[in-house]
Amino acid sequence: MYNHLKEKLGLLPDQPGCYLMKDRNGTIIYVGKAKVLKNRVRSYFTGSHDGKTQRLVSEITDFEYIVTSSDLEALILEMNLIKKYDPKYNVMLKDDKSYPYIKITADKHPRLITTRNVKKDKGKYFGPYANVQAANETKKLLDRLYPLRKCSTIPDRVCLYYHMNQCLAPCVNDVDVSENKKIVDEIVKFLNGGYQEIKKELNEKMYRASEQLDFERAKEYRDQIAHIEIVMEKQKMNLNELTDRDVFGYTYDKGWMCVQVFFVRQGKLIEREVSFFPFYNEPEEDFLTFLGQFYLKSNNIKPKEIFLPEEVNGNYAEKLVEVKVVQPKIGKKKELVNLAKKNAKIALKEKFALIERDEERTIKAVENLGIKLGLGTLHRIEAFDNSNIQGTDPVSAMIVFVDGKPEKKEYRKYKIKGVDGPDDYASMREVTRRRYTRLLKENLPLPDLIIIDGGKGHIQTVKDVLENELGLDLPICGLAKDEKHRTSELLFGDPPQLVKLPRNSQEFYLLQRIQDEVHRFAITFHRQLRGKSVFNSVLDEIPGVGEQRKKRLLKHFGSVKKLREASVEELSSLRIPTNVAETILRFLEVSEE
Repeated sequence: MYNHLKEKLGLLPDQPGCYLMKDRNGTIIYVGKAKVLKNRVRSYFTGSHDGKTQRLVSEITDFEYIVTSSDLEALILEMNLIKKYDPKYNVMLKDDKSYPYIKITADKHPRLITTRNVKKDKGKYFGPYANVQAANETKKLLDRLYPLRKCSTIPDRVCLYYHMNQCLAPCVNDVDVSENKKIVDEIVKFLNGGYQEIKKELNEKMYRASEQLDFERAKEYRDQIAHIEIVMEKQKMNLNELTDRDVFGYTYDKGWMCVQVFFVRQGKLIEREVSFFPFYNEPEEDFLTFLGQFYLKSNNIKPKEIFLPEEVNGNYAEKLVEVKVVQPKIGKKKELVNLAKKNAKIALKEKFALIERDEERTIKAVENLGIKLGLGTLHRIEAFDNSNIQGTDPVSAMIVFVDGKPEKKEYRKYKIKGVDGPDDYASMREVTRRRYTRLLKENLPLPDLIIIDGGKGHIQTVKDVLENELGLDLPICGLAKDEKHRTSELLFGDPPQLVKLPRNSQEFYLLQRIQDEVHRFAITFHRQLRGKSVFNSVLDEIPGVGEQRKKRLLKHFGSVKKLREASVEELSSLRIPTNVAETILRFLEVSEE
């Protein structure tokens, strides 16, 4: 442990607050809260921990803390700090998605729409619908049942919806406000659970139409009833009350937590959401952190109330999310919470197999590779490869792997500018100079390992640029390939030596994936450039011949060879000025010689 860390640990106060863990680059990698800062922060550096906590601690080189007046204040501060810094080891909702709502606009002639943006605009919102298809189907059903305006801007003539009896056509008709209000009230009643009464009315209309032998209209009513049954009565779990509520259940094991959320709307379970994440504190505390983030990051309207398990501090939760908290102890509501917990337990058990497989391929592979090379945790790896055909269109590519996974938004392409002919070393020298000069200039994070697609010569070339030109001391390794162009050897050290890795090890497979990916990326970029150069022609060098004239000439004559045999008159017939036609033929004659 670093000496300054020991000194700071001794100065920690016996008060509640938040702590911010930093890595060697000064990046905040974890934010936590504590009832007693001294006890919580010291616990990271004493005793034994599971694998993921060990990974976190191995990267901590410094920390800060903020003292608060209460544990609840620390919880709220933690939630806001996580949102601000987005630390990689923290609980974060990865999809950050919002759910659709059905909205009745507050216009003079209101519209029925689906939206993900909830605003204070006097509109009426219903939802959220975690299943977007259910929201769209419900809207389509309401569009068929109620003739509200469909167009976003009122046109000057009627549209197809008017002829289908699905719009009152305020564009040409004087629609009374009371008529619109009546329709809106019926839609509100429908969405608030009154669809059974509407279904009964439709049944009566269907039978009346059938008795009057109006079978086409009867069929329309029958189809509307079928849509109501599909959309509004699809699921079976009902509560007698029509209160909108979210039901939370969670479980944890091996340092991971799973939270299951049931969305109950109008007494019906319409959808669920499941979240998995590693946790580092007490389970109940990390669940409260998740709960705060769930509504902080979500665009959902909060329900009237939320159901939570009994072990959660209900008072904290209620103050945190500002929604009524219910912790049922018996009956159907308790069964609903238990069902959410049961689903969470099943989901976590299934997820462990996938997590272990993924960690074996990524994080553990990176850890093992770092141990083999004596470098510690290899959080960030950057790899380079060159591509050209006999020196034409030379390019380089760089890819980034973070924690054993590709970070594609950080991939970079380079056109080689200062190299003539097929010089792989000079290309590598140029691209690494450009890459790390920029990182230094913009104060961006440096990699924990650089991988070069090549041998000892390539390693020495890059090492010379980094150390002698830029003053950087970054670990560099080379990947050599066998005669079948497959990853064969790992070279590392000063001077570079062969590092033996079992061919069936996950760290070897990781290197294969990195080498294959950077090669693919470089080849793709080179093909793109080469594809563009195919369309280059000697005509591009002739004054007065632009892209359109070039296309016209090649389309008419088929090739430059036949164009050389043409006369000025033939060129002029293609709407090319005489002086330009003479220039073209003279230029082609000289270029042939």
